[in-house]
Amino acid sequence: MTPIDEVLAAYDLDINNLKVEPIHNGLINSTWHIKNAHKSFILQKVNHNVFKNPQAIASNIRLIADYLLKHDPGYLFVSPVKTIRNEEMMHIAGYGYFRLIPFVKESHTINTVKKPQQAFEAAKKFGEFTKLLSGFPVQKLQTTLPDFHNITLRYQQFLGALETGNKIRLQESKELIQFIKDNKNIVVTYENILHNPSFKLRVTHHDTKISNVLFDEKNKGICVIDLDTVMPGYFISDVGDMMRTYLSPANEEEKDFSKIEIREEYFKSIWDGYIGEMKSELNKEEKRHFIYAGKFMIYMQAIRFLADHLNNDTYYGAKYEGHNFIRAGNQIALLQRLIEKERALKDLIKG
Repeated sequence: MTPIDEVLAAYDLDINNLKVEPIHNGLINSTWHIKNAHKSFILQKVNHNVFKNPQAIASNIRLIADYLLKHDPGYLFVSPVKTIRNEEMMHIAGYGYFRLIPFVKESHTINTVKKPQQAFEAAKKFGEFTKLLSGFPVQKLQTTLPDFHNITLRYQQFLGALETGNKIRLQESKELIQFIKDNKNIVVTYENILHNPSFKLRVTHHDTKISNVLFDEKNKGICVIDLDTVMPGYFISDVGDMMRTYLSPANEEEKDFSKIEIREEYFKSIWDGYIGEMKSELNKEEKRHFIYAGKFMIYMQAIRFLADHLNNDTYYGAKYEGHNFIRAGNQIALLQRLIEKERALKDLIKG
């Protein structure tokens, strides 16, 4: 019996009548589409090299599922199926943790934002998710990725790379290094937020790329998915990640920086979608930092790529020589474009 067969048996699924198809979209977890004539599921193996405590993920999702079932039973929250032993996950020694999730019929995902309406729908769904959980006791959630969006730590790691990094790469990266240093105020603002009582700790998704929203046949948002990173956080994480990944037609792998731009209509769509749900949840001080959220996430990713380049690509790895150098330059170019357009973006959301 293969590990997959063993997992499916734990859910009382007849392996002889199932079709198992691998899904290659995910970057972290291994995923399969499991189906027969009557039922359809998503099977995932949780990457425990990234998520050191998979049980924390299972606990968080169950707590949220129970809360939403009680307070908003009409909301579609896609939570894992329990095993025949009433377990949230199936663990196989030597292989890892697996979970089975119902497949949402007539749904699809989008990998790249190509229309402002898509940005609006996604932002609306992420805003709705946080709004519906505004009464949830956030302290009950466990942190599934410690320091995931701790920009202070990322900056310290960057400084460490300047001390011990590859000497040749340090010399070649002088301009990027100087830009990071010149914009340390982004780190200072984050540290001020941590001590500002106006900023509320909320149930936050933390990974708001467009592929983590399910869309229906009319391309309307259905719900958010991929809940491994749901944990306590600040709204800047969710809004910032949307801005980082929706605003430019060029993604972080683009080598031609002339293709990187800030599309104002996409920014407005993110604002309209998210604030449409979170208007009464966010206070004036938080709304004042809406554009900062984009700077926060883009700057942090630039730091991480550049530090990894200086450390000889030990974290992200590299598909070609200078891969993380290009990624860092890409994110710095995106941040520069955002800073250049900041006044115009503020005008779009006045009032």
